[in-house]
Amino acid sequence: MSTGAPFLALAVAEAFSISGTRLSTIAIPWLVLSTTNSPVSTGLVAMTEMLPYVVAKALGGPLIDRVGPKRIAIVCDAASVVVVGLVPLLHLLGMLTIPILLPIVFVIGVLRGPSDAAKQAMVPDIAELAAVPLERVTGVVGTIERLASTVGAAGAGALIALTGPAQALVFNAVTFAVATLIVGVGIPVLRYIPVAATASYGQELLEGWIFLRRDTVLMGIVVMVAATNLLDQAFHVVLLPVWTLDAGHGPELLGAMLAVFSGSSMVGAAIAASIGERMPRLIVYTAAFLLTGFPRFLVLAVDVPLSLALATLAVGGFASGFLNPILSAVMFERIPKPLIGRVTSMSAALCWILIPFGGIFGGALVSGVGLPAALLLTGTAYLAATLLPLARKSFRGFEKRPIAGAGPS
Repeated sequence: MSTGAPFLALAVAEAFSISGTRLSTIAIPWLVLSTTNSPVSTGLVAMTEMLPYVVAKALGGPLIDRVGPKRIAIVCDAASVVVVGLVPLLHLLGMLTIPILLPIVFVIGVLRGPSDAAKQAMVPDIAELAAVPLERVTGVVGTIERLASTVGAAGAGALIALTGPAQALVFNAVTFAVATLIVGVGIPVLRYIPVAATASYGQELLEGWIFLRRDTVLMGIVVMVAATNLLDQAFHVVLLPVWTLDAGHGPELLGAMLAVFSGSSMVGAAIAASIGERMPRLIVYTAAFLLTGFPRFLVLAVDVPLSLALATLAVGGFASGFLNPILSAVMFERIPKPLIGRVTSMSAALCWILIPFGGIFGGALVSGVGLPAALLLTGTAYLAATLLPLARKSFRGFEKRPIAGAGPS
């Protein structure tokens, strides 16, 4: 097997699973919103999926270090095929209600968390096999992820309109099946050496947390990303669907708007992959967050022409493409290899810890102050969250590229 084969397998598997997941992030909220007309119920369903996702992702780190990320990814994705497939099946039988949907999306979240963490934990080994800088690998992965998001979002709107939101999830189940097969065949087990279980599971979790807490750069990133993820979730699962519905449009436009954002993000990630190791990290990171945050909330709040809204989403998406390659490279450079599973899972879970409440937050804002005010408040909070870490002098360590083997600052 060539050194590039595992990377290609991981990238293709991610492309399938992400495109399917992107469909479900549109289909499930649209299903709830169109049947209940309740932003709060829509947010509740989103929270029911994301909360177990975050918890499972955090708790799964030691297991990934013990048994290897490949096994975790295969088991979780294979189980997801069955669980996701329950939604269209129960809908077809006329048995799908909100009380039944809630435990299903709960289990979906439990399975997706460790699977995503396991795929992320594979990246340093794959970069080492390919002998390329981490920014380049993470940038290429980010480009493929955004391509999958673009295709998934664009296809989701059309597929939902054609078959309905519940039956469109058949495609999501198929993508999980394909991802399972590709990871199983294309990524060798021998490239990963499991960590011996020399301590209790709780002690291993604590060890990952202590390392993360002592690294001021990683903690600064976690706090900033956690806050913006909360606001992004409110935007994607409540604010944008409500805006689309109130404007008299259907899921086709919702999918198209998300595809514009993801498509331009793909271009940004591709550029980051080619020049990432030469970019000034802190400047690019800050500028990208400023462009991808407040402007898109503002244009929807003031009801600008659709063309300007799409252009703003395109600019914001392009800027966002530079974020994950930088974030991932900083993270992997600062974490010792034996702790990769625990620390990456812990940090990712903390970054996602507020996402389960994003839908509830957005739904409550819309119900309480109306959509325009909710958009402005959320956008302003996004701007504040972006700028806050820059007030800490220690955050300047973000720019440094640590020498291999060095400890965190």
